[in-house]
Amino acid sequence: MAQARLSMQQIIRRRRRAGLVARSAERELFRANFDIPPEDERHRFLFHVHGNAGVGKTRLLREFENIARERGALTSYVDESAGGVPEVLTAMCRQFLAQGRRFKDLERLLAAHRERRHEAETAALAALEPGPDSGPSAGSMAVARAGLAGLGLIPGAGAFAGVLDPAQLAQGADRLRTGLSARFRSHEDVQLVLSPESVLTPVLTDELHGVASDVPWIVLLFDTYERTGSFLDTWLHDLLTTERHGTLPATVVAVTAGQLPPDPHWSGSADFMTALPLRPFTERETRGLLADRGVTAEPVVTEVLRLTGGLPVLVSTLAASRPAAPEDVHDPSGTAVERFLKWEQDPVRRAAALAGALPRRLDADVFRVAADCDEERADELYGWLSTLPFAEERAGRLRYHDVVRGPMLRLQRGRSPRGWAERQRRLAGAFRQWREEAEAGRDTGELWADADWRELRLAESYHSLCGGGPQALPEVLEDLVDACDQGESVAGRWVELLIEAGQDAELGVVTQQGRSLAGVLRQDGTGAVLEWLVAVEHRRRLRDDEARMPLTGVPPQPWSRPGQGAQPEPGQGSQPWARSEPEPEPGEQPEPGSQSQPGPVTPDAAVPGAVAAGAEPVGAGPAEEDLAAEDLTTEDPAEEDPAEEDPAGTETGDRPDELPPGARVRVHRLRAEALAARGDYAAAAIHMVRAGILAPDDPGILASKGEYLRASGRFETALAELLRAVLLDPDHSYAWASLGATHLALGDPAAALTALDRALELRPDYFWALIRRARVRRELGDPGRQLADLDRAVALQPDSPWAHCERGDALRATGRDEEALTAYDHALALDPEYASAYASRGVSRFNLGRRTEALADLDRALELDPSYEWARAQRDAVVRHRDG
Repeated sequence: MAQARLSMQQIIRRRRRAGLVARSAERELFRANFDIPPEDERHRFLFHVHGNAGVGKTRLLREFENIARERGALTSYVDESAGGVPEVLTAMCRQFLAQGRRFKDLERLLAAHRERRHEAETAALAALEPGPDSGPSAGSMAVARAGLAGLGLIPGAGAFAGVLDPAQLAQGADRLRTGLSARFRSHEDVQLVLSPESVLTPVLTDELHGVASDVPWIVLLFDTYERTGSFLDTWLHDLLTTERHGTLPATVVAVTAGQLPPDPHWSGSADFMTALPLRPFTERETRGLLADRGVTAEPVVTEVLRLTGGLPVLVSTLAASRPAAPEDVHDPSGTAVERFLKWEQDPVRRAAALAGALPRRLDADVFRVAADCDEERADELYGWLSTLPFAEERAGRLRYHDVVRGPMLRLQRGRSPRGWAERQRRLAGAFRQWREEAEAGRDTGELWADADWRELRLAESYHSLCGGGPQALPEVLEDLVDACDQGESVAGRWVELLIEAGQDAELGVVTQQGRSLAGVLRQDGTGAVLEWLVAVEHRRRLRDDEARMPLTGVPPQPWSRPGQGAQPEPGQGSQPWARSEPEPEPGEQPEPGSQSQPGPVTPDAAVPGAVAAGAEPVGAGPAEEDLAAEDLTTEDPAEEDPAEEDPAGTETGDRPDELPPGARVRVHRLRAEALAARGDYAAAAIHMVRAGILAPDDPGILASKGEYLRASGRFETALAELLRAVLLDPDHSYAWASLGATHLALGDPAAALTALDRALELRPDYFWALIRRARVRRELGDPGRQLADLDRAVALQPDSPWAHCERGDALRATGRDEEALTAYDHALALDPEYASAYASRGVSRFNLGRRTEALADLDRALELDPSYEWARAQRDAVVRHRDG
C-alpha cells in the first residue's frame, strides 16, 4: 500500500537508484556522518570516491546527494562541464537558487567578474593596432600579447604563451597589471580579472555562513575529478585546510569523485577525510542487486555474473530487463550489452536504445533525429530511455555510460556500416542546422565565445567524422586552429573530439592525430599545437618532394634543400639574412640607419598594424625566390611524426588529414606573430614566406612579410615585398607605414615621409605611423611637426609608455628638459621597467645639472639591459664630467 502512494516520478527515481543496493556500506557511512557532530573527531568533512570507469562513482555521488537532501542539506553538484573556479561557483549559485537559497553577493561579484574580464580583454585588444577592417591585429603589440598570454586573459593568448619565454610573460603580465590598475576603480576590480578566485571565494564562505543557520548541512559534490581536479584540487585544499579565503561553517561536507586516488598533498588529512575506493561488485553484492530487481533464476544469475565481471553499470543494465527465460541464458554468444538488447522484448525499444547511443549527449530533440520517428513516439521512447540505469542525467541531458555506449556503437557499425554512416550524417545535418540558426547576425569572435554554439559545432564535427571518415578531418582541424585562439580548455575539447570520433568510428588516422595533439597540448600548450599542425605537413611535403625528384636532380622547392644535413635554426646569426642580435627592446638601441639615439621602440614598433585577408595562390614573389636557398625548417615541438607510417594509406599530394590551405595560411600568420612577439623576426619572416607560397598575391601577407624582414634588418628585400603590397592594394595603410619605416632605414627620409603621409591619409588615427613619421621629421630637421605628431599619438593612446618616451625625446632634443622629465615620468609610471625611459631621463637630468639622479637613472637602465650601449656611453660621459 505504501508503494501505491508514491508518484510516478518517485517510482522512476527509485528504480534508477536501485542499482546502488550493493553500495550499502558506502551509503551508510555517508548517512551516519550526519549523525556525528562536527566537533566529534569521527566526523568527516571530505569524502573522496575513486575507481575505474563503470564502477558507479557518479551514481553513488548522486545517491549521496539524495541522502544529504533527505537530511535537509543544501547541495550542489558540479562535473567537467565547468571549466574553472568562476564557472564552478556560477553552477553552485544556480543550484542553490533552485533550492530556494540565493547567494546575491556572490552572484553580483560573478557578474562583475564577467564584465571586468570583458572590459580587460577589450582594452587589451584596443591597445593592439586595428586592421583595415577595424578588427584586432593578433601581433601588433608584443608586450600586450605577452601580458595577455601570461595572464591567460584573451582568446589567442595561448598561441603566444607557447613561444614566449618566462621573462617576457612576466614582464608583459606586470605591464598589464599596471594598466588594469589605472583603468579600474578599485583593487578588487583588478583582482576580479587577474585572480578571480581570490575575490570570489571569500564571498562564497561568507554566503555559506549566512545560510548555515537556516539549513542543517551544506554538501558540495564535485564529480569527474580526474578532469576538474587540475583547477579545483588546490583551490579546494586551500578552502578546507587554510583560512586564506576565510573560514567555512562546520556543517559543510565536500565530496569528490574521480578515477584516481587522492593527490599526495591530502596525505596529512586522514583526521577529516575518508577515501572510498570502489571496486566491481562481489558475487554476493551482484546477487543482492539482481534479487532486488526480481532476477533470481540461478541460470540467469550465473550468466549475468559471467558477462559482467561485477561491473555495476553492466549488472544494473542486465537487471533492468529482468531476464527469466532459460534460452536467453544458454545462448553463449554476445556481450552483456547484446544480452540486454536481446532480453528487451519490444523491438522498437531495442532500436531506440541503440539509436540513443549514437550522440555523445542526448536530449529529446537530438533523440528524435537519432531515432528518426515522429515527435509523440520519440517523446515516449525518450522517457523510457531516461529510466535506464546506464543513461545518466547531467545538466538536463542524458549521457550513456561509456561501458555500455561503446559496445552499442560497435554493434551498429558492424551490423550495417552504410546504415551507421547514414545515421551519423543525419545527425551531423541536424546539428549543422541548429548551429547555423544560432549564428544569425553574429560575428565569428562572438560565436567562438559562446559555449552553446561551440557544443553544437563539436557535435556536428563528431558526427561528420563518424559518418564521413578522414575526408571530414580537414574541416575539423581548421576548427582546431580557431579553438586554439580560445585557449587550452577549448582547444582540448577539439582534441578530445578527434580521439572520441576516431575510437567510436574506428578511424585509425583520426585517433592517432588526436592522441598526438593531446600530448603536444598537454606538454606545450596551444602554440605548440599550431606549430605541430604545420610542421607535420611540412615534413610530408619534404618527403613528397624527395620522392618525386629524379636521380638527375631537380631544383629544390622553396621549402627545403633536399639531401643536406642539419641547418641552423631560424634567427641564428649563421644565416646570411638574419641579424646577429635580436631586435632591440623599447628604445634601447638606435634603429638601423638612424643618426642619433631614437626614442623608445616598443613592441608596438615591431609590427605597424594588421594584415588583410588571404587570397588564392597564384605565383611566387621576391621573398620566396630570395629565400629559396634558405632552410625553412623550424623547430618541431612534437618528437614523433604521426604521419610517418601514413596510416591513411594515401599517396603523395593532397591528403584527407591535412589542414586546408586557408587554415595553413592562418597558422603561419599566428606563428609569425608569436615569434615576432618574442623578438625573433627572422623566424617570423620564414613563416610568412610559407604563407606567401600558399597565397602569393595576398597584399596582407606581403606587408607582414616585408615588415618582419625590415625588423630583421633585411631592408632591400623588405622594400621589394612592401612595394609589391602597395601595388596590389594602394589603400593598404599597414604596408605604406612599414614601407615608410623601411625607406628611413635605407637612408631616404623624403621617400619615408611620402609613404607615411599616405598611411596617415588612409588612417588619420594610425598611432604607429604617427610615431614613425615623427622620427622622419626629426631626420628632416622639422622639430615642430615632429612634436605635433607625437602630441597626436599621446592623445590617441595616453597609456602608451612608448608615445610618452618618444615625446620626451623630442622635447629634450629642443632643450626643453623640464617638460621632457614630465613625459619620462609618465612613461615610467606606466612601465616601471622601461630601460629607454630611464636612460633618456638620465640625460635630461644631467642637462639640468642633477648629476647624481642622472647617474642613478643610467645605472637602472643598464641594470635592466646590460647590453644597452647608448645608455652605457651616456653614463661614461656623466662619470667623466663628474670626475673632471
